[in-house]
Order: sequence, then C-alpha cells, then structure tokens
Amino acid sequence: MEDQWRGLLYPARLPTFHRLLPPDALRDRLRWVWIPEWDLAPGKVSRQEVLPFPALNLVVQPEGVSLSGPATRRSFRDLAGRGWAVGMLLRPAAVPGFTDDPGSLRDAEIPFHAPDLHAAVTVAMSSGAANNDDDGACCRERAAAAVAEWLAARVPLPTAEAEAANRLEDLIQSDRELTRVDQAADQLGVSVRTLQRLARRFVGLPPLAMIRRYRLQEATERLRDNTELSIADVAADLGYADHAHLANAFREVLGFTPSGYRHSASQE
Repeated sequence: MEDQWRGLLYPARLPTFHRLLPPDALRDRLRWVWIPEWDLAPGKVSRQEVLPFPALNLVVQPEGVSLSGPATRRSFRDLAGRGWAVGMLLRPAAVPGFTDDPGSLRDAEIPFHAPDLHAAVTVAMSSGAANNDDDGACCRERAAAAVAEWLAARVPLPTAEAEAANRLEDLIQSDRELTRVDQAADQLGVSVRTLQRLARRFVGLPPLAMIRRYRLQEATERLRDNTELSIADVAADLGYADHAHLANAFREVLGFTPSGYRHSASQE
C-alpha cells in the first residue's frame, strides 16, 4: 500500500504492523485500519515513535477503546509483553460522528464508550495476536471487517460540507508542491476562510498545519529512505525556503534536526 510507512519514524522497530484499506463504500469516512501486534521477550521494550497524520484515530485495545485527537507534535508509545491494537484513521467526514469540536482533542486521548465494537474486535483478534501466518492474517481481516461494519452503522454518509473537507485532505496529501493555504483555496475554488472553517470543524487543526504535517512526513520519509539526497534538496523539493526552514520545522514538531533524524534512523 502507498503510504504504508508514512508517519512512522522508525519502521524497523515495529514488531508487526499492517495497514488495511476499508471497503470502497467506506473510504469517504475511513482512510485505513492499522494493526500493530507484538510479542516481546520479558523485560524488552519497543518504543514506537510516530509523526501522526493530521486526523483523529479511534483505537481498540484489549483494555478498551479510545479516541485520539489531532496531534501537534511527535508521539510515542512503549510496547512490552504481548498485545495488539486495532486503529481507525478517520477521514474528516467521519469526525462529526464523534465530536463537534475536534480542536478540543488536540494532543489528547480520551476513553470512548463502544462496548459492542470492543467485543467484536477482541473476538476477531483473540487467536491471532503477534502472528504473521495465515491465521493471523485472517484475524486481522476479521477485525478490520468488524470496525468497518461498526463505523458504517454509526457514521452517516457525508454531507456536502464533509465531502469538501475530504477534498481538502486529498489535495494536501497528493499535491506535494502545495505549501500555502491560498494555493489550496484556489485549487478547490473556495475562499481561504472556507478552508479554515472546514479544517476547524472536521480536523481540529488549521489548514496550514495540515499542509506542514504532510510535507514534514514526506521529509522524514525521504531522509530515511534516500540517503543520497541532501537535506537541502529535500527542503527545496518540498517547498521549504531553505535548509534552515526545514530544520526549524523538525525542531518544532519532532524535537531534533534533520541530520540527527537521518543518523538515528540509519542506526535502526
């Protein structure tokens, strides 16, 4: 899948990780289902560091269900023992089904009451955690089908405004030369104020923050996977004014420099 590792800062650390596409009829509300599984030796801890997508995630784990809001910085989770998670990366159009104010969930994770969803996913995953074999694949597929069925029943078809929010996300994701909000407004044929309203209601981050997040994800991927490409070239290709502007973005959101990240990723 394209974007299989997008947002994952150190993919080599992942014990097992899958992203599964939803049914076609649900792609306007669900981008994909993501499923990490792990079975680590006693005393071993695997730190998973992520530069999250500018979106909301609904996550099912053995201990319950949680809703994560849009993040403004990198996040991490330490994995130990044996376990799994089944997450839904929500499209903007799905957000009103969970909150009227996604901005209030910035950098937050809250419990979400969905016992039927939790039960269905737990049953699906109970015999396949930390497996890469056919049985594990079947469990993941059943879990993905369970969350898709639950989401389809809970979140209605998008309104025209919700579809516009999806188009904004699609444009920002696909057009890697896009660096300004007015460029996005021009391409979508709406005003900057309209884009700001859509982003506030359906994402919880300003549209400029969405643009910068996708560009920064692209930068980390290029720095990690193409060591022959200079940092200055990465900055230029992605619309940063120069190396220094990319470095400032890295420090602000990730807490380290592009060169520091490239070095640490090469050690994994």
